[in-house]
Order: sequence, then structure tokens, then C-alpha cells
Amino acid sequence: MFKKYLFLTKPGILFGNFITTLGGFFLAAQGSIDLPFLLLTLLGTTLVVASGCVFNNIIDQDIDQKMQRTQNRALVTKAISVPIAFIYGCILGILGFVILYFLVNPLACLFAGIGFIVYVFLYSLWTKRSSIHQTVIGSISGACPPVIGYTAITEQFDFAALILLLGYAFWQMPHSWGIAIYRFQDYANANIPILPVARTIKRTKIESLIYVVLFLITMNLLYVFGYTNICFAIALNAIGLYWIYLSIKGFKADDDQAWAKHYFLFSVQFITVLSLSFYFTAISPAPHLPIF
Repeated sequence: MFKKYLFLTKPGILFGNFITTLGGFFLAAQGSIDLPFLLLTLLGTTLVVASGCVFNNIIDQDIDQKMQRTQNRALVTKAISVPIAFIYGCILGILGFVILYFLVNPLACLFAGIGFIVYVFLYSLWTKRSSIHQTVIGSISGACPPVIGYTAITEQFDFAALILLLGYAFWQMPHSWGIAIYRFQDYANANIPILPVARTIKRTKIESLIYVVLFLITMNLLYVFGYTNICFAIALNAIGLYWIYLSIKGFKADDDQAWAKHYFLFSVQFITVLSLSFYFTAISPAPHLPIF
């Protein structure tokens, strides 16, 4: 039974947001880590994300039963009832927000709230079913965890936090479209208007390449404005050039699903390495250019 409740929180998404929160924290901490404070930040963020995932499962029951990869989820098979899942999601969210607000800081809690509202209400309840721009909206929630990690330390939203927000949002686009092409038939069966289904796979590949370039340009600003050292810039661009190569290679792929699976997995590996690299590449003292 514990396993069913665990999977209701989407562990893969939790892990990804755990890593990006860690990245933002590392960038702001500049190598000086307060371990108990880090654990509180990670715990609070993870609980809020888990809550959002539970509510997403509740909202997506009708969609999930039409998709092969989701048709065995606990709410679809009735292994967990909707009222129990709702209470579970509320408890997780309340605990997460309380930890962030009282034990981290209100600004970090604010960005957790923004991510939660965007994911549950603007994405899950609205644009996922009705708009081709759903991925753009969803990318905002996916970009909040690194900002939570960063503002946990700085207690202000400065230029570096803005770079993280934009950069991680741009990363979400090719990442999400990779899985959408790989699972194309699932999305088509559920009538979800994500880009490759609503338009074409070729157009999706073109836009993915554009967003990879935007991601690299944006993340390079961390070096340009003195938040990271040259090692970060070298690693970012070396790995980034390979992602561009994979994007271009996709136009000549004989098997779109095989290419998209590799493309998606590489995006996960890339953001993981990039986020963890902040521990070694952040500059101390970093410049503070506060926005609010």
C-alpha cells in the first residue's frame, strides 16, 4: 500500500525537482552548505511538489486511463479513492508550505506557491486539455524549484534567480516534447493538444532546437554576469553543443520514437549534471543585483 501512495506523488518528477532545487541552493550557497537548512529546503519543496502531483493524478484520471503508460495508476485502477487522495495531497502540501514559510523563508514559500498554482490550476485543470501552449505554462512550475533553492539562501529575487527561472523554463520545452514524441500515440489517444500531436513532429523538432539554443544563451548569463566560473561555462557549452547535435540529428531520424527517447533521457542527464555542478562552479562572493 505504501508503494501506491509513493507512486501517486510521481517519484520521477520528485527526483527531478529535488535535483534542480539542489542546484539553485548550491549556486546561492557558494560552497558553504548549512546541511540542516538544505535538508529543510529540500523537504519542504519536495512535499509541495508531491502534493501538486497527487492533485494532478486526481484531475487526470480520465486522461490516464487512455494512455498505456498511465493506465495502471492507483486512481485509475481504484486502488486509492479520490477522497483519500485529496486528503493525502492536502496534508503533503500543508506540511511543505509550513516548512518553507516558517523554517526557510517566505520568499521561497512564495515561489513554491507559484509553482503549485501554475501546475495544478493553470496547467492541469486548464491548458493541458485545451491549449497547444500547455508546455509553456507548465514550464513555469518546473522552473520554480531552482528559484526556491536559490532564494532560500539569498532571501531576495535577484538577477541570478531570474536567469535560473528563465533558463530552467526553456529547458522544460525540449525535455517535455521529447517525451511527447516518444509517447506520441498515448497523447494522441488521450486527445491532449501537445505540440507534436496538435501540429507536427517536424515542427516540434524545430521548436525544440530553438529552445535548446535559448536555454544555453540564458544559462551562459550566469558566467557573463559573474555568478559562476569559467569551468561552468566550458561544461555548459560542451554538453550543450551535443544537445544541439542531437536536436539536428532528429531531423534525419529513421525512428522518431527511438530518437525522442534518447533525446528526453539526455535532457534529464544534462540538467542533473548542470545543477550539481553549481556546487563547484559558483563564485564567492557572487554579485547581488536584486530585482525584489
